Amino acid sequence: MTPGSIVVVDWRDALPESGEPNKQRPAVVVGRSDLFHDAFDYLLVVPLTADKPLQIAGATVEIPPTKENLCSKTSYALAWNVQTVPKRRVRATKARVTELQLDELRDQSLASSSVETPGLKCAY
Repeated sequence: MTPGSIVVVDWRDALPESGEPNKQRPAVVVGRSDLFHDAFDYLLVVPLTADKPLQIAGATVEIPPTKENLCSKTSYALAWNVQTVPKRRVRATKARVTELQLDELRDQSLASSSVETPGLKCAY
């Protein structure tokens, strides 16, 4: 499970009325490999959804279906909803987003964190 991998996260024990999915959902791994390495028990992910109303301009990356990402329809990577999840909740898949989509997700996650950094781009 490396940056850009699409994984399935088990959120089935979500708190009532928390807004969490309370089911298994796809997500994109966005955490840096040097920080979130194999021996670390957590992953930094961005949830994927087909629910277009959840997208926020400038904080969501549209993921059209391709043979690499195995999406059956257009999905939206919610960069504004970046989360740290325990690896025990995560199942690997063979699907991936492109490097360009990963870079965009990381940049939008940083921008949506309300850090005022005009013109700053993340260095990976």
